[in-house]
Amino acid sequence: MTRQYIGAIDQGTTSTRFIVFDADGHIVSVAQQEHRQIFPQPGWVEHDAGEIWTAAQAVIAKALAQKGLKPADLAAVGITNQRETTVVWDRKTGQPVANALVWQDTRVDGLARDLARDGGADRFRDKTGLPLASYFSGLKLKWLLDNVEGLRARAERGELAFGTIDSWLVWNLTSGSVHVTDVTNASRTQLMSLETLEWDDDLLEAFTIPRAVLPQIASSSEVYGVATGVLEGVKIAGILGDQQAALVGQACFRPGEVKNTYGTGCFMLMNTGERITQSKAGLLTTVAYRFGTSAPCYALEGSVAIAGALVQWLRDNLGIIKSSGEVEALARSVDDNGDVYFVPAFSGLYAPYWRADARGIVAGLTRYARAGHFARAALEATAYQTRDVAEAMQADSGIAVKELRADGGMIGNELLMQFQADILGTPVVRPEVAETTALGAAYAAGLAAGVWPGMEDLHAHWKAAKRWEPAMPEAQRAGYYACWKKAVDHSFGWAV
Repeated sequence: MTRQYIGAIDQGTTSTRFIVFDADGHIVSVAQQEHRQIFPQPGWVEHDAGEIWTAAQAVIAKALAQKGLKPADLAAVGITNQRETTVVWDRKTGQPVANALVWQDTRVDGLARDLARDGGADRFRDKTGLPLASYFSGLKLKWLLDNVEGLRARAERGELAFGTIDSWLVWNLTSGSVHVTDVTNASRTQLMSLETLEWDDDLLEAFTIPRAVLPQIASSSEVYGVATGVLEGVKIAGILGDQQAALVGQACFRPGEVKNTYGTGCFMLMNTGERITQSKAGLLTTVAYRFGTSAPCYALEGSVAIAGALVQWLRDNLGIIKSSGEVEALARSVDDNGDVYFVPAFSGLYAPYWRADARGIVAGLTRYARAGHFARAALEATAYQTRDVAEAMQADSGIAVKELRADGGMIGNELLMQFQADILGTPVVRPEVAETTALGAAYAAGLAAGVWPGMEDLHAHWKAAKRWEPAMPEAQRAGYYACWKKAVDHSFGWAV
C-alpha cells in the first residue's frame, strides 16, 4: 500500500495532539490530551516531560485507531513544539533529571540581569537576534545545571542531554538513538549563531554551557531517524518550533507575509526572506525555517506572553466563566469595554516592551464595570498587544502589514477577530485549515519524504475561510489605542 498520509505531533504548552493529514493537506484524524501545569512558586512554571511523552504515545495511538490506520500508512511524521521549554535527561536511563522549565517561567530573571551588566540587554543580539530575557532556553539550562545538585558535573562528563521538547520527543521516538534539534528551535536557545547556524563557542562560554549536553542542529526538513514503538518504522522528517510551523502552515513563504497565532500566548511572525533583519523596535530575529540544504529563511517575531491564558485566568482564578468558550457571549453582553483596560503582564511584558518589572493591572474601573466588561477587556487585550507588535514590525522591516493571517485556538472568537481588524485597520484572514501549526510540521516532513515536490505545492493548498475587514472609524481606533498605551505605562515598575 502506498503511504499517503503524513502525521504531525503538535506538542503545545497545555496539551499534546497528533494529527494525520492527507496529501492535500486536509485533516484525516486528530487526538488530543492535556498535561499538568506545575507552579511551585510565583513566576515558576514547570512540566513533567515524562507525562508529555506518555501523552504523545497515547494520542498517536488514538488518532491512528480512529481511522484504522497503521504506522505503515504514514509516509513520515513531523514534530512541532512549544519552543523554549527546557528538558534535561539522563542519557543512560532516558529519564528527566528535573521537571521541564516552561517558556513562561521567570526564575532566571536575575541571571538575565547579571549578564546584561556587561554590554546591556542587547549584548548578544547581533549574533542571536535575541535580547537577554527569561524567555529563552539557554538561561533555563544554565539555571538547572547550577541549581540541581550534581547536574553540572554530570553534564560536563557527558552523562546528560539537553533539549527543547522536539529533542525530547525524537530521543524517545528513536529509543535514545537520535539527539537532534532543528534550526528554528536552536535559534531560541540564545546559544546559536544566526549566521553560522551552529552552537557558538563564545555564547557557550558566556552562559557556561558544556557542549557535551547539546543536540546536533539539523534543518527543519530532513530525515533525522526512523521511529520505534508506537510509530514503528516511520521516518521522522520534520521539526519546526510551533510559531515557525504556523508560518509554514499559513504558506507565508514570501518576504513581508505575516501570520499571528492566538494561543496561550500570541505570536506574530513576518517572513523576511534570506536576510537577517535586526530589530530596533523590540522584536526578535529568528530562523523561520530551513528546508533540506536550501538557504535558511529568517523572520521578525513579536511574542506576547498572555493571550488565551487570560481567558483561562478568568475561568480558573476568577470563576466568571465556566468554560473558555463562554467568554465571547459574556463579552457581547455589553456594548463596549466600559473604559476598562486589562494589561495581562502576569510574567512581565514581552515584545515590544521587554519589561520584566511589569505586572498585570486592570485600569479604568468604575462602579459601572461588570463581568461583561472584564470579558471584553480580556479579549481586547490580545488585539491591543497584537497591534503593539505589528507597529514594531512595520518600523523594523519598512513593510506595511497589508493582511494578517490568523490561526490558533482563539480564531473561532468572532468578536475578537473583528476587533482585531478594527484596531489594526488591516484585514484579518482565517484559513480553511485552522490547524496551521500541525500542518506546518506535516509540510516539513512531507517535503523531506517526497510527498510534495516543492513549496509551490504547499502554497497552492492555502485557502481563506473567512475575512474580517476593519470597520471602526479612525478617531475611535486612535482613542482606544491611546487608552491602552496609558494602561501599559501604569503596569511598569511593579516588580523589582
